[in-house]
Amino acid sequence: MSSERLLLDGPEGKLEAVLEGTTENPRMIAIICHPHPLFGGTMDNKVVTTLSRAAREADAAVVRFNFRGVGASQGAYSEGIGETEDLVAVHNWLSKRYPGLPFWLAGFSFGTFVAARGAEVLAANGSGPKALFLVAPAVHNYPFDEIESVGCPVTVVQGEDDEVVPVDKVFRWVETTPLAPDLIRFPESGHFFHGHLLELRDVAASRLP
Repeated sequence: MSSERLLLDGPEGKLEAVLEGTTENPRMIAIICHPHPLFGGTMDNKVVTTLSRAAREADAAVVRFNFRGVGASQGAYSEGIGETEDLVAVHNWLSKRYPGLPFWLAGFSFGTFVAARGAEVLAANGSGPKALFLVAPAVHNYPFDEIESVGCPVTVVQGEDDEVVPVDKVFRWVETTPLAPDLIRFPESGHFFHGHLLELRDVAASRLP
């Protein structure tokens, strides 16, 4: 497995990214979206790297990247809208490098909104993911109800002791959204899945396309 740091062309300038895993003849591609840029979220977050590891171990070529305004990525925070454009730009680059491969898209916290919104945009263009994996979706802060079709199976993973995202609102959204997600609950797990990262990796691995 290899790891390569990149500066990709994004809508507002360069986007800092890491391409890792099986970068020669991968069986699939994957992109992981990180938590909130204004609260310390970066592509090096432990949940993000855990999800990346699950895909790497399945012979994927994986990109995790910093949204605009984070690290060496140019631009400024854009409430998930501009960040969706960042995701689409990263996907365009990755899918051109590895054409025709299955695509897995994942996000954590704020990154779930970007991933879900991006999945809808990409699906409408005929290039959506084969599976969408959302960890602790921030349904209380972003208009998840506006996302109606992503064209693939959706998995939601939620810690029952989440101290950041209101658990009851996540469960209510899961029950009402037309995305019809499969919900996996982690008892006694907080928002950052401390002590549960290996379990999270295994669940993620089980939901790869």
